[in-house]
Amino acid sequence: MNEKLDEIDFAILELLKEDSKQGNKSIAEQVGLTITPTYERIKRMERVGVIEGYSARLNKSKIGKKLQVFCQVSLKEHSLELLEIFEHEVVAFDEVASCYHIAGSYDYTLLVEVLDMEEYENFLRHKLTCIRYIGNVQSSFVMSAIKE
Repeated sequence: MNEKLDEIDFAILELLKEDSKQGNKSIAEQVGLTITPTYERIKRMERVGVIEGYSARLNKSKIGKKLQVFCQVSLKEHSLELLEIFEHEVVAFDEVASCYHIAGSYDYTLLVEVLDMEEYENFLRHKLTCIRYIGNVQSSFVMSAIKE
């Protein structure tokens, strides 16, 4: 379904992106509507899948995830079966926060979140490299997050 969104819908989405816990009254005041139409717009966008869910932004350091690594992976072979095997295995790892199938020099980019370099080395040695068909792994370490 191709849902038509207007300027008010986009304004509501931006407000929810900034703080999804703010109430309908606050959002309504900021977009110039009353509470009921604001509520109905949000529910409609949830129902049609524009809004897929809500989440909390976590302080990585306080939950023991001080090191974030973008890990690029290329596979030795490319068949649908092998791609599906890799995807199934890699998303099961707790350290993998995000996994993207990409185009370019590598096949996948993983966002790996761990406590420190020792934990990342353990992840590489005992988990990631145990997945068959991995050809190459390139790691880039996050120094600071500018925008998330």
